[in-house]
Amino acid sequence: MSLPNLLTISRVPLMFAVVALMYADFQWAPTLAFWLFIVAGLTDWLDGKLARQWGEVSAFGRFMDAVIDKVLVIGLLIALVNGDYFMGHNITAMLLLLCILCREFAISGLRMATASKGLVVEADTGGKIKTFVQLNAIGWLMGAKMFAKDHREVFGGDEQIWIHVIQIVGISLYALSAVLTVTSGYSYFRRHGHVLFSK
Repeated sequence: MSLPNLLTISRVPLMFAVVALMYADFQWAPTLAFWLFIVAGLTDWLDGKLARQWGEVSAFGRFMDAVIDKVLVIGLLIALVNGDYFMGHNITAMLLLLCILCREFAISGLRMATASKGLVVEADTGGKIKTFVQLNAIGWLMGAKMFAKDHREVFGGDEQIWIHVIQIVGISLYALSAVLTVTSGYSYFRRHGHVLFSK
């Protein structure tokens, strides 16, 4: 177990800790949750950087990095929807989350089907942009809760306006990520879906 792989795996316990803090009711819990999420995001950047620099890029590392990224994102999105971070638009948020889940399971199935025939479906630009937007949406939504609970004084007397703006940015990015999730999924199937029907 190299350091890059340990950093990759560390995102799983970090995800559990972040979700627990999102539901905790003590002061500074939202702030701790937000910064632990940032740490988890940084490990995603650092593990790849170290693996490339040290020449330790492996099939295990590539596989686990992709799987754990999905676990992290989906786990936090479920916690956000269930935790009322969407200004009362929980039904819409849940429907978009179901679209995201359907896409992720479908692409995972496609990858298994292609792997059984000796082919590898690498993450394309659309998939990477989708993940980037998802992580940003999570950060903005968690940031809104952090400011609302722990740092209202930062905005002086206009805290309600600014917190509302931060929430709207997060919700907009979440909706955009759902659209990108579906479109990038379509792109994967358009390029590799023929494998499912070949003998």
